[in-house]
Order: sequence, then structure tokens, then C-alpha cells
Amino acid sequence: MKVLMINPPYFSSKYKFIGLVAPPLGIGYIAAVLEQKGFDVEIIDSPALEMDLETLQKEMEKCSPDIVAITAVTPTIYSALKTAEISKKVCPEAVVVMGGYHPTFTYEELLKMDCVDVVVRGEGEYTMLELVEAIEKGRDLKEVRGIACRNFTAPCRGVIENLDSLPFPARHLLPMDHYKVLNMKLPIGTLISGRGCPFSCSFCASSAMHGHKLRLRSSANVLDEMEHLVDDHSAEMLAFMDDTFTFNKKRVYEICDGIKERGIDNYWGATARVDTINEELLLKMKEAGCITLFMGVESADQQSLDQMNKNTTITKIKKAFELTRKHDIRTIASVALGMPGDTRESIERTIKFVGNLKPSYALFSLATPYPGTDFYLKVVKDDLIKINDWSKYTLLTPVLETLDCSREELKKLQKKAFRQFYLRPGYIIRQTMMDGPILLKTIPAIIKSVKG
Repeated sequence: MKVLMINPPYFSSKYKFIGLVAPPLGIGYIAAVLEQKGFDVEIIDSPALEMDLETLQKEMEKCSPDIVAITAVTPTIYSALKTAEISKKVCPEAVVVMGGYHPTFTYEELLKMDCVDVVVRGEGEYTMLELVEAIEKGRDLKEVRGIACRNFTAPCRGVIENLDSLPFPARHLLPMDHYKVLNMKLPIGTLISGRGCPFSCSFCASSAMHGHKLRLRSSANVLDEMEHLVDDHSAEMLAFMDDTFTFNKKRVYEICDGIKERGIDNYWGATARVDTINEELLLKMKEAGCITLFMGVESADQQSLDQMNKNTTITKIKKAFELTRKHDIRTIASVALGMPGDTRESIERTIKFVGNLKPSYALFSLATPYPGTDFYLKVVKDDLIKINDWSKYTLLTPVLETLDCSREELKKLQKKAFRQFYLRPGYIIRQTMMDGPILLKTIPAIIKSVKG
């Protein structure tokens, strides 16, 4: 029984502006679980290999899989469906399975397509394992929790409580030398130390997928994976891709102590909420090699923050960035422009606010409602969506309008935000001193990426 797992071609991304192409850890985990049970698995990561659909088809023709499993997020769903159509053409006897964020919340729509046989909903490791075993043994698929087919929807499968029970992602099946940051191929290792988020930000699809209960891997298990990335994959930089790595301070301290005890002498970065860091924690993280934090700012307007259910304040945002600057920790500020209730004035104020925070980098996204989120339910109910083309849901294309801004005006404001932030002489001098001349090559790519 051979399983071919595919990350479909991806032509635009919210991370395009920083030239980031990261390993698809979701299918990496599923592949590892299947391999652990003796199944033959292959992964094609189209974005990393810069494959178009034609090239992907040629690769698929070499595989002869029994099952084709395709992952998808909202902007890639049409590419994923094209991949499914190719699968039916190239290997008509294979069962075509689709999973990931978008399929989880739109499975009824997808199963209207002849090219999709099964949708895996929610966390896919053990659902996919049970599905593959059922197909191999000819069992009734109705027994497999967490899937949907045309004629039935099976009961949901609970989330995985013991994340330490999962093997590390099957990175040996991925093109590890093709992943990039700032459009440079660098030996960077990504990992996730926990799933779920206790917060309720209205726009977040991750908590809709993984739940609001935070499930954490043990510090020892996380440290083992860090060593695995350094020793087996020559990773020079490590990046924690959790929703909020800094939520449980006790475990962060344990990981930092373990890094020093094990002699893991690598720089690393992580995600943080502005209200989950303090000076003691930052010092501990910096001593253990942390050089970058990704933090959500979203808006300079407290009412807008409250409407997003961010459960934070402007004062806490300012304090967090003051602390990171004090200790020379790089920051990436994430911003959401054009949320319902935003005005041109409030957006302009947010752009200026972010500049005053002096983050190392800023990501100015356009408000985008993803299926499964409270934000999506609200804008559908209020009939606010202007674009129904899922491929445009990249955070770089406006799909909504605000009280006094058309879609075209929102795009202009986004372009202005990037230009105004990255083309400041003081910023260029300060950041070049920190990151070197690579920044000078990056800025033109950043500005160019938001022109479309």
C-alpha cells in the first residue's frame, strides 16, 4: 500500500514578502505515523520544488500510488482540486483524500467534486492512519472517525492529547535543502511544541482547527527534536511555529535551561503574545539563543482590538516592543488592516503606530475571513464579503470593504504601509546594522511583493 502525500503548487502567500517557504509539518507528521506502521510513503512538496501543475503531473506518473493525500489551506484549494483531478487522470484506481484547514471546514462543498473521494477533518495523524488501514483491509470506511465521504459523515475524532506520542515529522521525505527565508536557502529547522490556543481571536483558524485547550509537548521531547534538527538535518537556525510559544512560562524556562544543558548552540525564534512576555522571560530566552519573536499587533485602535477578541491593550503592545528593543531581540509585528469598523483614519493611525513601535520587520496583512473562524461567520452573516475566489484569500488581496474604504483603497493603504515602514532612512540604517547588507536586497522584494 503506497501513499503519496502532496503539498500542491502555491503561487501566492502571506509570507511571500519575506521570501519564506517552510516545510509542511502537517503532512510530515502524518507521513511519519504511516511509516511507523510500515506503510510506503512519498511526499511531493510542490512549493519548495517550485513545481507547476504540469511538472507535478510528471512526478505523479512515476509513483503509482494506491492513495493520494493532498493538503490544502484556503488560498491553495483550487490548486489542490486541480491536483486531485490530475490524480484521477494519472492513477484512476487510487483513492484521493484531501485534508487540512480549508477541507476541514468546507468538506461538504469539496465532496461535490468528482475528484475528491474522502476528506479528513481536523488533526489528521491517526485519522489518516485508520483510513489507510481500512482501505488496505477493505473495511467499511464508516468506521473511521474524522472523515467525510459523499454518502456519510463520520463522527469527529478528538484532538491528540499526548503530543509526545507522535513521531517527529518525516523530514527525510522532504526536500530540506529547498526551504527559504528572505529568498535564501538556509538550513533552518521548524518545529511545533504545542497545539491549541486558549485565546479567542476572531480571525484565527488555528484554534478552530486544534481547539482552545493548549496541549504541550514535554520540554524533553521538544529538546530531543531540536537536537534531531541540528544533528540530522544540519539546522543552523530553529523556529518554533506554535500559535503562542510563550504562554506557559514554566515550560519555556525548562526548554531554555535544557538548551544550555545540552549544548544546543543555535539561534532560534518563536511566536509570542504581547501579554505573555516580561523582562525575566526575555532575558532567559535570549541567554538560550532566542533572537526573534513574532508578535501580533493587529491595530492601534482599542475598540478594533476588542472586536477581534484580542483580549489585550495598546499599553501592553507598547511595553512588549519596548522590552524586546531594550534587549536587542528582533521582532516581526503582524498587523491586520481593513477589519470591519476600520476607517481610513484608523488604518493610517495603525500604520504610524507600528512605525513608532520600531519592530525589526512588519507584516501588514489585509483582513481576510477564513472558513471555520468567528470572523468568517460574522462577515457572511453581515454580507460583507466582496470576493468569493478562495485563491485571493492570501492576506495580500482585499476581499472586504470598510466603512469608508473600497477594496482598491485598502490595497493602496497596504502598499503605503509597506513603503512607509521599510523605506525610512533611519530604519534602513538601524536594521542594516543588525542584519547586514542582506536587508538591502530584501527591501525591494518586500515592496514588489505587494504591488499585485
